[in-house]
Amino acid sequence: MYAIIRAGGKQAKVREGDVIDVERIKESGEEITFTPLLLVAEDGSVVSDRASLDKAKVEAKVLGESRGEKIDIFKYKNKTGYRRRQGHRQTYTRIEVTKISGPKKKAAAKKKKTKAEDIPAEEEA
Repeated sequence: MYAIIRAGGKQAKVREGDVIDVERIKESGEEITFTPLLLVAEDGSVVSDRASLDKAKVEAKVLGESRGEKIDIFKYKNKTGYRRRQGHRQTYTRIEVTKISGPKKKAAAKKKKTKAEDIPAEEEA
């Protein structure tokens, strides 16, 4: 089973046990919960309904923080003496996905039963 989550304005495809870097999370707690944007089960069934996804959760554990590579920014305009130099290092939070729980299957089973009851049985003559 895998899920697509939104973290730090970006989306990431995660499975249980994955360790990923996301943009810095201000929460200092050890456990973080994400609401998935899309959920794909191992049997290939896809859940993208918002009502169902509100019941699903992706739980992760914070492992620590790290900083990315430095980006050098240099602005220059010819013949004017304009030069600006700047640098940036983004801070990332490393998380490990511990559990992906999908929507409850009992509700899906009830829906299947009601659909089967609505279809009248054909009589053979």
